[in-house]
Amino acid sequence: MAIKAEHEIHGRRRSRNLGVGLLLAAFVVLVLALTFAKVTSGDFEVPRAEALK
Repeated sequence: MAIKAEHEIHGRRRSRNLGVGLLLAAFVVLVLALTFAKVTSGDFEVPRAEALK
C-alpha cells in the first residue's frame, strides 16, 4: 500500500497553525517581559489594604 501524498490544504493549515503558534508565543513573552519589568522596578509596592491582611 502506498502512502498518500499530502493534500494542499494540509500544508496551508500547518503553516497557518505555525504562524498562530509563533504569535501566541511572542505575546506570552511580551506579557512576561512587561510583568518582569514592572515587578523589578524600584517603585513597585503592595497596596496598603492588602499589606494589612
